[in-house]
Amino acid sequence: MKSGRKIDWKRLKSLALSLDLPGVEEATSWGQPNLKAHGKLWVWWSPHEDAPVFKVPFEEREILVEAEPETFFFTPHYKRHPLVLVRPEKLDLAWAKANLRKVWRAQAPKRVLKAYDAAQQGQND
Repeated sequence: MKSGRKIDWKRLKSLALSLDLPGVEEATSWGQPNLKAHGKLWVWWSPHEDAPVFKVPFEEREILVEAEPETFFFTPHYKRHPLVLVRPEKLDLAWAKANLRKVWRAQAPKRVLKAYDAAQQGQND
């Protein structure tokens, strides 16, 4: 599902915060707004590329860029980091949510993850 319109930082931030994941906070790094999860960068906007930056494993990044180069890309600046940029007009919101949840889980302390999973299970009972 494509976003239907070009996403910007305000809309991406709103989407990320709507996931209501514990330990997520607004922050500033390198003079730019971002969101951190558990004190670690989680998602941000590249002012140089005017595009969102998502964490992904290198192997996944290669697959994404090869399969959908019109959507996913990286620049020399990001080449050595497990990150991918997404063309704002092509961002699939379902992909963004799934990625954000996956990265949040990977960055969560075990105790936070355990408590979160228990609370989610309680809601599903």
